[in-house]
Amino acid sequence: MNASTEALPVVVIGAGPTGLAAAAHLVDRGIEPLVLEAGPAAGSAVRAWSHVRLFSTWGEVVDPAAEKLLAPTGWVRPDPAAYPSGGDWAERYLQPLADVLGEQVRYDATVTGVSRTGRDRIVDADRESRPFVVQYETGDGRERRVLARAVIDASGTWSTPGPAGGSGLPALGEKAAQDRISYRIPDVNDPAVRSRYAGRCTAVIGSGASAFTALAYLADLAKSDDGQGTHATWILRRGISGSTFGGGEADQLPARGALGLAAKAAVDGGYADAVTGFRTGAVERDGDGLVILVGEDGRRLDPVDEVIVLTGFRPDLSFLDELRLGLDERLQAPTALAPFIDPNQHSCGTVYPHGVNELSHPEKDAYLVGMKSYGRAPTFLAMTGYEQVRSIAAHLAGDHEAAERVELTLPETGVCGGAGLFDQPEAADETGGGCCAAPTTLTIGAPARSGGC
Repeated sequence: MNASTEALPVVVIGAGPTGLAAAAHLVDRGIEPLVLEAGPAAGSAVRAWSHVRLFSTWGEVVDPAAEKLLAPTGWVRPDPAAYPSGGDWAERYLQPLADVLGEQVRYDATVTGVSRTGRDRIVDADRESRPFVVQYETGDGRERRVLARAVIDASGTWSTPGPAGGSGLPALGEKAAQDRISYRIPDVNDPAVRSRYAGRCTAVIGSGASAFTALAYLADLAKSDDGQGTHATWILRRGISGSTFGGGEADQLPARGALGLAAKAAVDGGYADAVTGFRTGAVERDGDGLVILVGEDGRRLDPVDEVIVLTGFRPDLSFLDELRLGLDERLQAPTALAPFIDPNQHSCGTVYPHGVNELSHPEKDAYLVGMKSYGRAPTFLAMTGYEQVRSIAAHLAGDHEAAERVELTLPETGVCGGAGLFDQPEAADETGGGCCAAPTTLTIGAPARSGGC
């Protein structure tokens, strides 16, 4: 890289938790960041689930370099032992951090392409000496370009949720039934959302923390005066085992363990029926407009009013097509990282701490970080992303000893196999076992075979 290229900023895609942490670490290293955020404010994706409480405490979701940047402004760190909601996280931490960065953050800037100047994906000649060119679209539809010495993609996976279809493709008829399908955890305190689910039957597809949360919310709604008759049909692509509900009381993140216990309570209390081993093949409508889910094995479930699909997320790689990325063929995660997070192999809650070495690609100085670095794998924590960008910023500053040093110890799930830390895309079909200890024993009522309300 020549001197003129080194003078360019490092473009960070996304002003979410990991993207803003990356900017803070770059500033701490004397490197200029330029953050391009598609939304109108910091943490736009986080704000979309502002009603959901994190299972990590404030002490686990504030990056050290970011706190250092915020301190001179008089910012007061929230109680480290308290659990923020998504809205709290955005308003009390992410937006103040973005405000400190000032003009180094551009909003309503949707990245549409990244390449090397004068070099498409095919050309080898002096490729690594060329700066990156990042093309983006502003909120008013104008196209812009900016040059960069490196690119850190922290755009996440929120915009590309997994489909209801059990084979990774949208189920037949899924698109036509969009008016009855949501891919988000419902905010039942919002009157419009509450009326959509109150007193109705809802199918919840998924087996991770998001599905647990949705089941708990619907159970609470069913217990309220205006929610009588609310019921859920919980659809799992696998069977129910000791690890289905996560680590429970053994989880080192207590709030994460409590999510699984809340889902279990919803089933035990009769507010949800569990349908196991069901992979959705088609979505149909009956004469009253109700939704009927049809399994790939031909099973037909009883009609429901609404469907909530929470089957994980997948990365949008379309705007990175001109870069030479080394991605695992299954997870779409960096090749060196994939073995540590692969749900087909990874049977313990602890993920190996990692940094620039595991996140590097054939395209030098291009990185996927945060949730996007995990591709389709589910086990991601904010503190993992903070460690990633700390290492990358150190590497870009030439401090290779710091880049390779591990400064993170992750909490365990307290259970082997099964549930992930965020959303479980059900890519693997294990039902328990593993390397940590004997699976936790949990007892629930017999699962329903056909569902119904």
